[in-house]
Amino acid sequence: MELSEARTSFLKLDSKPDPSRPANSFERHVQPCLAELLGTMLFVFIGCLSVIENPEGGGRLQPALVHGLAIIVLVSCFAEISGSHFNPAFTLAIYLCAGIKLRMVAPFIACQLAGGALGAALAKVMTSRENFGKAHGGSFAMLQSDDQVGAAVMAEIAMTCLISLVLLLGAVNSRTKSPTAPVLVGLTVVFNIMAGGGVSGACLNPARAFGPALVSSYWVYHWVYWVGPVAGALIAVALVRLLVGDRTIRLIQK
Repeated sequence: MELSEARTSFLKLDSKPDPSRPANSFERHVQPCLAELLGTMLFVFIGCLSVIENPEGGGRLQPALVHGLAIIVLVSCFAEISGSHFNPAFTLAIYLCAGIKLRMVAPFIACQLAGGALGAALAKVMTSRENFGKAHGGSFAMLQSDDQVGAAVMAEIAMTCLISLVLLLGAVNSRTKSPTAPVLVGLTVVFNIMAGGGVSGACLNPARAFGPALVSSYWVYHWVYWVGPVAGALIAVALVRLLVGDRTIRLIQK
């Protein structure tokens, strides 16, 4: 090969993809699902690990910082591939605010749940049987009686509504979109866990609850961590679609 031909070949390999080229089928459909699976797996893995390895009486600071910082990093990495939902409640909220197509909702949620299970399984492999058993694999095990359930459901609704609002206004609503959205969502996770972790555990994410519940077979009051986050996300959608969204999202007074 002549020098000029070698140089041309090297430049082709080193050149950046043409941004005007439309995404292919893999980039539109398969890659986003893989990103949701991988991102949720890593988030649930590190979240479960922070609970399993948190010494008894260690408080909420460690899991709060771990979950929040993990969100900032993972959302920043995967946002341009899938939108970095990592949460079935978020996927539902983003769809209802016209952020994704209906055909992607079920695959995203399926990948998030599968990622949650894989992340929890990886945490189980890495930790001792004793620590894993004490923490129920990172499951939300603080609810032990019916007297606690009402407050826990309300806490999950309110806190998920708050974080869903931050997500929708920071990443979906065109008038308020911000490149700092990953940081805003991550910080919201931190102060939600710090403020409400003692009431419900501050799950805010059915995939985060499902993974360790499946791996550790701990399903006590598991429904709380579906009903609360989904209801909270739907309330946030109503607020954006009816009151604070821009004209493309708002349903009234356009």
